[in-house]
Amino acid sequence: MFEQYPHFDMSKKIQRMHLRPLIWVLCAPDLIKHKVELEKIGMEGIKPPYLLLCNHNAFMDFKVATKATFPHRVNYVVAIDGYLKREWLLRFIGCICKRKFTRDITMVKQLKQCVKRGDIAAIYPEARYSLCGTDAVLPASLGKLAKFLKVPVVTLICHGHHINSPFWNLHDRKIKGTQATMKCLYTAEELAAATPTEIYENICKEFEYDDYQWQKENHKRVTYAKRAEGLHKVLYQCPNCKTEYTMTSKDHSLTCTACKKSWDLDEYGTLKAKEGETEFSHIPDWYEWERSNVRAEVENGTYSFETETHVDILPKDRYISIGKAKLVHNMEGFTLTGKHDGQDYEVKWSAKELYSCHIEYEYLGKYGDCVDLNTINDTFYIYPEAEKFSVTKFALATEELYQHYNGTVG
Repeated sequence: MFEQYPHFDMSKKIQRMHLRPLIWVLCAPDLIKHKVELEKIGMEGIKPPYLLLCNHNAFMDFKVATKATFPHRVNYVVAIDGYLKREWLLRFIGCICKRKFTRDITMVKQLKQCVKRGDIAAIYPEARYSLCGTDAVLPASLGKLAKFLKVPVVTLICHGHHINSPFWNLHDRKIKGTQATMKCLYTAEELAAATPTEIYENICKEFEYDDYQWQKENHKRVTYAKRAEGLHKVLYQCPNCKTEYTMTSKDHSLTCTACKKSWDLDEYGTLKAKEGETEFSHIPDWYEWERSNVRAEVENGTYSFETETHVDILPKDRYISIGKAKLVHNMEGFTLTGKHDGQDYEVKWSAKELYSCHIEYEYLGKYGDCVDLNTINDTFYIYPEAEKFSVTKFALATEELYQHYNGTVG
């Protein structure tokens, strides 16, 4: 599709050793500023090659991974939009290009080549920043991938990066004493004796985290006056009147424009109603309540949303507008229909096959919130134009639909 535009060469990869010192130098200031504490467990004698699986809350994750793997060479799997305007740099440091939530055999082959060279193969399997500082769904194929690579499996779980710079408001809160744990989950010998299912289940267990709980337990204070601004993007449904898409935020407060109830977010990440009952004091609990409501729609077979959209594509080195289109998200999955250069097109993403999706809030300051959907060859940035909607609900519904049909993830 859209063959008239040049596309990224997904198989191309170059790496130059002399750029590694530059990477370390660029990462050092933030590591020092945030006083990152790194703990290593079971890493004695573990040297490259190995598979490194990292959680994903902010760009700071990459800098901590640089510290954790020093002085060894690492090949990172990077989403295609990360290559925009800096493809040459990412190619030179050995990054592997990937379109999110697609089954990509080329990437698997590149990871195999990476470990054969004796390098570290690094993946952020959640494939997006966490929306509320808790673990996201992982693909079940991780167990099979680990067995295929036949090298040790190491996890790197960071704590505090969401509190410092949440996805819904990226302002640096200047949190100090963020923490990370690097752990050898399987040696090569242990991996050979485990089944893909066992490996996957153990990886999922290691990926259980909650940044807001970490904030409370470690008494990390956020003095940023606008600490709640943007949180309504995640907490889009009012727990008082149950209305969707009426939440708004300003400074350190959340407010429902339908029933006028407000909540205050204190300096330690706890919500409190300004009047009446505090339905959810813990942000992830509110988010999971929204998920349960979406799950009920899916189980009842009533989930459906339709909107006109603006669509950009990213085939290679620039975003290209392909105009207006219609997006339908329902029990069957996503369907995008439109016309470009005089030709009709239709793209479908089956609910039975898409285990999650990527969303963005106020993406690039262009058209607002968007859902980012991919085929193996194309990436679509889809900006709904409905008066009321939530891309967060799209993400929740995608995951719940997949589980509804498959009973599992990825």
